Amino acid sequence: MTSIKELTNFDMAEQLRTDEDIAAYLSMVLEDGDTDELIHALGHIAKARGMTQIAKDSGLGRESLYKALRSGSRPQFDTIVKVLKSLNFDLKTVIHTQK
Repeated sequence: MTSIKELTNFDMAEQLRTDEDIAAYLSMVLEDGDTDELIHALGHIAKARGMTQIAKDSGLGRESLYKALRSGSRPQFDTIVKVLKSLNFDLKTVIHTQK
């Protein structure tokens, strides 16, 4: 039997190995429509890709990026777009079908 002490902590960033993994993860989070979860997801993705590189590619300071993606933060939409673009992703709209 495995004890709780022997279990390793789950780190979502370790699961985000490819662009396809990231795209699927972002799609699921965006579909749920939870802003806090989107910010949390972007934090996982930035960690997976390297915070320093994302900060450099987005034009944000590293500390600013950490602050923007921490739990409970409310980054500006422009910041979210910059992070997504630095990851080579864009937001896309789709038409919802009537149920």
